[in-house]
Amino acid sequence: MAQKPDVGWKIFAGITGMVGGLAARKSLELLWRKGTGRKPPVNPEAPDVSLAEALGWAVLIGVGMEVSRVLVTRLAVKQWQATTGALPAHLLKDD
Repeated sequence: MAQKPDVGWKIFAGITGMVGGLAARKSLELLWRKGTGRKPPVNPEAPDVSLAEALGWAVLIGVGMEVSRVLVTRLAVKQWQATTGALPAHLLKDD
């Protein structure tokens, strides 16, 4: 039988995810500005944005946000476990 998701965990994970996502986005924008000397493209599909710039930003933001999501979620699980003494319900194995 599948475990029901814990409401407390969902709230905690949602808040940490939003904060982590905002921090990651700002960090990636700063990294882009430091590396290129320009702001990241607002609309990578626009014809005035070069293909190299559009693809570079897409790769950076895609990989960076996913890595951030994994790290933030893993840290949230560790904090949840340290605080509650148990893993979130969706991570418990059904035996």
